[in-house]
Amino acid sequence: IEQPTFPKITEMCVKMIRRVNDEEGIKKLVNETFQKLWFTPTLHHDKEAMTRKILNITDVVAACRDTGYDWFEQLLQNLLKSEEDASYKPVKKACTQLVDNLVEHILKYEESLSDSDNKGVNSGRLVACITTLFLFSKIRPQLMVKHAMTMQPYLTTKCSTQNDFMVICNVAKILELVVPLMEHPSETFLATIEEDLMKLIIKYGMTVVQHCVSCLGAVVNKVTQNYKFVWACFNRYYGALSKLKNQHQEDPNSTILTANKPALLRSLFTVGALCRHFDFDQEDFKGNSKVNIKDKVLELLMYFTKHSDEEVQTKAIIGLGFAFIQHPSLMFEQEVKTLYNSILSDKSCSVNLKIQVLKNLQTYLQEEDTRMQQADRDWKKVAKQEDLKEMGDISSGMSSSIMQLYLKQVLEAFFHNQSSVRHFALNVIALTLNQGLIHPVQCVPYLIAMGTDPEPSMRNKADQQLVEIDKKYAGFIHMKAVAGMKMSYQVQQAINTCPKDPVRGFRHDESSSALCSHLYSMIRGNRQHRRAFLISLLNLFDDTAKTEVNMLLYIADNLACFPYQTQEEPLFIMHHIDITLSVSGSNLLQSFKESMVKDKKKDRKPSSGEESESDSNSGSGSESEAEASKPRRLRKRVNSDSDSDEENDINAVMKCLPENSAPLIEFANVSQGILLLLMLKQHLKNLCGFSDSKIQKYSPSESAKVYDKAINRKTGVHFHPKQTLDFLRSDMANSKITEEVKRSIVKQYLD
Repeated sequence: IEQPTFPKITEMCVKMIRRVNDEEGIKKLVNETFQKLWFTPTLHHDKEAMTRKILNITDVVAACRDTGYDWFEQLLQNLLKSEEDASYKPVKKACTQLVDNLVEHILKYEESLSDSDNKGVNSGRLVACITTLFLFSKIRPQLMVKHAMTMQPYLTTKCSTQNDFMVICNVAKILELVVPLMEHPSETFLATIEEDLMKLIIKYGMTVVQHCVSCLGAVVNKVTQNYKFVWACFNRYYGALSKLKNQHQEDPNSTILTANKPALLRSLFTVGALCRHFDFDQEDFKGNSKVNIKDKVLELLMYFTKHSDEEVQTKAIIGLGFAFIQHPSLMFEQEVKTLYNSILSDKSCSVNLKIQVLKNLQTYLQEEDTRMQQADRDWKKVAKQEDLKEMGDISSGMSSSIMQLYLKQVLEAFFHNQSSVRHFALNVIALTLNQGLIHPVQCVPYLIAMGTDPEPSMRNKADQQLVEIDKKYAGFIHMKAVAGMKMSYQVQQAINTCPKDPVRGFRHDESSSALCSHLYSMIRGNRQHRRAFLISLLNLFDDTAKTEVNMLLYIADNLACFPYQTQEEPLFIMHHIDITLSVSGSNLLQSFKESMVKDKKKDRKPSSGEESESDSNSGSGSESEAEASKPRRLRKRVNSDSDSDEENDINAVMKCLPENSAPLIEFANVSQGILLLLMLKQHLKNLCGFSDSKIQKYSPSESAKVYDKAINRKTGVHFHPKQTLDFLRSDMANSKITEEVKRSIVKQYLD
């Protein structure tokens, strides 16, 4: 492979590998492709082939830096699992070769970093190699055991660039997985790791602290039991926090506090991080002391969540989130429930705080999931007689109770205008559903709503959750479909950046697909469910339903753009539109006519002088009313100019309008539903190319096969209900009645 073709190959590999969780056929193809490309053993003497392979893998890993590495883990797990029971294990052999050669490449890159010309390139390659080694360590840490001592010196890397920090974090993550598997590691090696990690914890920022404390947790808890070393570090930061709290209580405006803010932020974060990985209430740490450390830490961190500085509040909440992973029962405390739920439900609360609370819940659920999976693996190895399900249920019972406390507020976070808030809320709900912690039916409408999110990654995730629920619980989606449609309108309202523009129900791209098209595609396969869903939507247009006009526009947009496949689907809608129009439409016109006639008669009694004049004009008055009440298409056209005809019609009705304008506004509002149905029927007729006779002949009771033909969609047919859009944009429902508004309503009546 020539060097210039590498970027193209990398791009192709990235596109292919992301399909690793696709349907079975594609998944199989991806696994086979990458087994041949990467995970087939290379001949020992063919160094060139191995170098190409290493460069290709690390290029793909580097290209996926921002999107995550789930695909690599999934691919490796799939391939290793496929040969678990085989006597010859080529994938395992290829992985061993790759890991050994990646370590060789790391040593080469480090040597070449002194060459200033290629420093940037090689620094990037070094990070990619170490990241790839970490990914291998996650799935098969045994592969890295013999290289642990080679990796340890990288903890002392001098940090000046982002790549340097990434090297340290990834090395810490590798050692965390690998050191506990080493047989009789030297005390010097372990002491060096502990000291290196402690220096990094004291010196560097959040990301480094987090990974180094995590690594220290694995080394101390599983290998060295050097608890005094960690206890001294904890007391250093806990003591600093206690002192800063006392100073703040004495004088909240003290300049000392401002000067000590960096120390306060570091202490909040580090105390939390240490509590996540060490249980300081164990005798190994506090000895015979009767002090309850977790309660003291909770009290300290809760104090700083009420601080006036948002940055301090955020760090205190991060610290709390860490502590709750070690002690989940703290989330049942009333003050914690109040804090979390008030931040999530208060619309005026900072976006950063909302996101942090959601991140805390997400991290807790992820950690709980990892812990349960590890426990399952451990039990399967050592004690097959254990009741695994029962053991798992103890832990999941706690998670379930916790999520019930915060579920409503997390779901309501879907209606936030910031996509980052919606993103983390969706992550929490997906984790909760995947772990089976709540009954899924309560989440269905919210997931339908999130399926309309502007960001493809979010709507795909929401849609995937619905598919999973539908597999396990048939009928749940249909049961909550209308509620989901209404909720999706609320989501669209929340994210609508221009409140003056009406919320629309289709995507503003070349596809013009309905926002709820995925929902419809899930329901359409069952004729009974589909019909019930469509009728429920059409019933919202009935004047008795009192649905707000913009929601009706949103639903009409969806009905206009749903992915119909057979002729029966739009014909069924048009048939029911006719039924609705024949009742609601006629009633609406009748009530308008009655208000005109009645009010004109009641207007006032003419005086004797006017009576004869009134009598002489009575013919023309009744004529104008009669003229106004005729459908426009039946009226005789005196003038060939249609504009002047329309003007005559409008003037004729204007003369009959009542002085009380309330019925006019009521009519304008209620009639939007009727107008939208008229427009929707016309749109579907144009879109599918149906003739009037075909629509008239349709009967819902006919055999399904009669209208089972595929739709031949016309291109360039768009749904544009101008009158309703004008009505919403001009805010006519709240407008002052002027002559212009009256004329507009009269035109609406005539239409």
